[in-house]
Amino acid sequence: MRNTKYNKIADRHKAEENRTKNLLIAFVSGGIIGFLGELIIEVFCLWMKMSRSDASSVMILLFIFIASFLTALGVFDKLANKFRCGLLIPITGFAHSMTSSALDYKKEGLIYGIGSNMFKLAGNAIVYGVVSAWIFGLIRYFLGGVV
Repeated sequence: MRNTKYNKIADRHKAEENRTKNLLIAFVSGGIIGFLGELIIEVFCLWMKMSRSDASSVMILLFIFIASFLTALGVFDKLANKFRCGLLIPITGFAHSMTSSALDYKKEGLIYGIGSNMFKLAGNAIVYGVVSAWIFGLIRYFLGGVV
C-alpha cells in the first residue's frame, strides 16, 4: 500500500479533536488545581502556623501522595482523560509516571522490577531537568548573576 493511500484511509478513521475545548478544559482544571494548592498553603500557614516555605513543601508532598494514591487505585488515568493536561501539572504528572512504572513491574520484585523500572518514564525528565539547570546555572554565573 502506498503512503498516500494509507494516509487517506487513516484520515478517514482518525478521531476528531476539538483543540479549543481541550484547551479550555486543561486551563480551567489546571487553574482549579493551582487554586487548591494555594488554598492548602494558606490553610497550613494560618491554622498550623507554618512558614510559607514549609507549607509549600507540605502541599507538594500532599499532591505527590494524592497523585500516587489515585494512580494505585487506577483512578488517575480516568481523571487525566477527563481533565486533560490540566491535571498533569509537573508534580502530579511526575508522581503518576513514577508510580505507574513501579506498579507495572512490581511482580518482578523490588530490585529487578520496581527499582530498575521506576524511572523508566520519569528518568528523561530528571536527566534533562538536571542538565538544563546546570547549563542555565553556568549562564547565570558567567553573566554575573550569582549572588
